Amino acid sequence: MNLKIYILILFVCTVLTSCKTEKKEIVAKTATTKELYEPNWESIKKHYKDPAWFNNKKFGIFIHWGAYSVPAFGSEWYPRNMYMDTAQFTAQLKLQRKGPSREFTHHQKTFGDQKSFGYKDFIPMFKGEKFNAAEWIDLFKKAGAKYVVPVADHHDGFAMYKSNTTRWNAFNMGPKKDILGELMKEGRAKGMIMGASSHYAFNWSFYNKKDHFDTTDPAYADLYSAKGKDINEPVSAAFKELWWKRTKDLIDNYQPDILWFDFMLDTPEWREYRPKLAAYYYNKGIEWGKEVVLQDKNFYEEAFPAGTVVYDLERGKLPGIRKLPWQTDTSVGKNSWSYVTNWKSKTANSLIDDLIDIVSKNGNLLLNVGPKSDGTIPEDQKEILLQMGAWLDMNGEAIYDTKYWRTFGEGPTKVGTGHHSEGKNKAFTGQDIRFTQKEGKIFAIMMEWPKNADVLIKSITKDDKISKVKMLGSDAKLKWSQSDKGLLVTMPKEKPGNFAFVLELTL
Repeated sequence: MNLKIYILILFVCTVLTSCKTEKKEIVAKTATTKELYEPNWESIKKHYKDPAWFNNKKFGIFIHWGAYSVPAFGSEWYPRNMYMDTAQFTAQLKLQRKGPSREFTHHQKTFGDQKSFGYKDFIPMFKGEKFNAAEWIDLFKKAGAKYVVPVADHHDGFAMYKSNTTRWNAFNMGPKKDILGELMKEGRAKGMIMGASSHYAFNWSFYNKKDHFDTTDPAYADLYSAKGKDINEPVSAAFKELWWKRTKDLIDNYQPDILWFDFMLDTPEWREYRPKLAAYYYNKGIEWGKEVVLQDKNFYEEAFPAGTVVYDLERGKLPGIRKLPWQTDTSVGKNSWSYVTNWKSKTANSLIDDLIDIVSKNGNLLLNVGPKSDGTIPEDQKEILLQMGAWLDMNGEAIYDTKYWRTFGEGPTKVGTGHHSEGKNKAFTGQDIRFTQKEGKIFAIMMEWPKNADVLIKSITKDDKISKVKMLGSDAKLKWSQSDKGLLVTMPKEKPGNFAFVLELTL
């Protein structure tokens, strides 16, 4: 090759390589410096739009696992209640009842005095020796879940990840593993959307402070909070700043697709931090090149204005369709979020019905499991998840990627609405039907097998002009007709499964 030509080619290649490198640097710099959102609601309302992907996923798994699973008594609030010796107080610091809590009495009988054996002493016992992130994620996928939200920071102050802001974390103590990090890595490798939850704002007033408890020992103030013995002491500026650093650490190092917050952040004391949080997280999403989901309960007040966050309801539902995406979070356990020895599981049937009812109203279900302290998920919880997964394998067409229809449903059974209302719910009947729609099809989902062979769906009018009716999971040819009264369908002789039954109606 001519030397001049060779030099020219070498020069062109060098320039092109340099341009590509410079372009990459410009793109990277733009991604890290672009801040569309400013920390005020006007800016956030102007630019924010609920991510469509979240609304399409419909079903996720919540995980409450921490040192509170070692005593396995009462609930995940054991670390709070074990220090309630003369009275019990609600999260709002109102008197709930006088006298020692059952956790206080149980702790003294089982573990000893709270001065010599405090909550901190459960942490070395919390080994998680059988924890296997791959097994957990495989189970959640089989359950039909599309996203996973492990608890990262609970009220107790023990971080379930490799924290840069507290020594009390699962990487340095207890399991000595980055639990959140391992789940994130395994979940993303297997196509799951991965989030994290923070309950840490309540840590300030979570523990009762008395001299005969270890909670007043300054050596443990970074676990039990620096709050004094005055139960009404306002949240300090130093604690809020610690919360902010801890939250940023979680965001920056794990890049959660979903960031879920518990109550207390929605109290007046935290108002200044909420738009700051939303702007920071949404700007990070832009930097990472993905749409992220921020969730809050708006429990005490409208902490995050409608249209700036995905609304979350704890153990409750909405009465009808909400056009903005929303979510119910509830537990497989009736009586606890974390594993306890007297855990009482709901049935797969009731949970599938909950999922259907919520999806028909444009919501998602975030369903919690409570692993044992050794890292195993109890067999009864596994079985329920697998039953749900089998139902979704057959009927998922009526759930995933669907939209709400013109009405969420029909039937006699009413549901409890609002936070903590699920205890009021009655079982659905064969006359209770819920609707979803997708790609020219309406799905009419019967919550139970009807008592009569013929089912009249009153919400389907003659104007809907149905061309085909079939039941998912069944090969039977169905007899059906439309009239002024609705759509009349004769059920197949055999049930395709044991839970809710889906009629696919083609328009």
